[in-house]
Amino acid sequence: MTVEIEPAILPYLADLEGAVANLAQTWRPDDPAYRADIYRQTMTSLSFAYFMYFHATPEHPDWGPLWNPVYTLQPNPDDIYVFTPIRGDLTYRVSGNRGTCKILSFTTQAVFSGTADRMPENKAHNDYDDTDLGLTPGEDFEVIFSAERPAGYTGKWAKIDPGAGGMYLRYRMYDWASETDPVLSIECLDKVPPKPRLTPGQILDRIREMAKFPRRKTNLYFAMQNGVMERVGWNVFEPIRMPGALVKQVYWPANFQFDPDEALIIETEIPNRCPYWNIQLNDPYFNALEYVYRLSSTNGAMARLGSDGKFRAVISLDDPGVPNWLDPAGFTEGGIYGRWYDCDSEPLPTIKRVKLAELRAHLPADTPVVTPEQRAEELRIRVRACQRRRRW
Repeated sequence: MTVEIEPAILPYLADLEGAVANLAQTWRPDDPAYRADIYRQTMTSLSFAYFMYFHATPEHPDWGPLWNPVYTLQPNPDDIYVFTPIRGDLTYRVSGNRGTCKILSFTTQAVFSGTADRMPENKAHNDYDDTDLGLTPGEDFEVIFSAERPAGYTGKWAKIDPGAGGMYLRYRMYDWASETDPVLSIECLDKVPPKPRLTPGQILDRIREMAKFPRRKTNLYFAMQNGVMERVGWNVFEPIRMPGALVKQVYWPANFQFDPDEALIIETEIPNRCPYWNIQLNDPYFNALEYVYRLSSTNGAMARLGSDGKFRAVISLDDPGVPNWLDPAGFTEGGIYGRWYDCDSEPLPTIKRVKLAELRAHLPADTPVVTPEQRAEELRIRVRACQRRRRW
């Protein structure tokens, strides 16, 4: 059957306007800067959507970049995310080298956010990390993922739900400069035909779905961020566990706000057993702030603790000259996300709003001075380390 094709591509992208309409869900829908940022966010989501709809199929899986290259909708700066579509009724082999990253995790679920107007009630969720699967840093391995263990197979195996439609991996680093990312492949072990050429109708259908993707993403994530605002307001953390996220992980989000001549002091105890923790800043639209050329995040390996064992960070537009500056990249309001992973306690940090000129009066007397030269070197190390990771 012949498919009628429009002489221009824009009619197939009309649903992009749905993402712009979601400006109404933001904190300042009448602000021109917010509108421009939403336009940009729409383009970031659209660029990522190509991989979601055209890169791979469940029968012909292949790792594609998830959120990192475009920072869209709050990727963790410590994580490299890759994904592939799968089918829960097929059998897959993931093999390669574990690398030495802090945590390697595998998540399967029914659909990826942004690909449906409503997330299904049956999330078909399974979650494993390297500890669960017995993967030793630096070792070569293979794991079979399937709904049932293959007959006679005695190697590493992970169960997936029959309704699973996708798998994504996190390569989570603590020390960006010295740890190495995994090198992994995924294969479908069932007999499948060769990967086909797409028909014109299939191409047009997928372009239409791409155009819906930015609206669907912001529908989900604006609601999450606004929910934190409705429940706790500004500059207050709220502990949550996210359905479909890492089962061992507790998040502590907040929405930050301060004036240009002010600073926010974040303070928390650190759990006694704490394999991993971090904190990052987001913009007002739930996107990660620039984290290669800005110090907008830190983690348990990078952060400097006080002499009392507590972690303190400062958010301010200008460098405050103290350890653990979280640079908001020009924003005076936005989001914060922290994570405790597999810890023996889940302390809830506090936020204190102070005048920047009076900052040191609100910090311990032995808080070190960080000179401009030291800060510049900190940033140089960060830029090199981040660029040497696989983000594409």
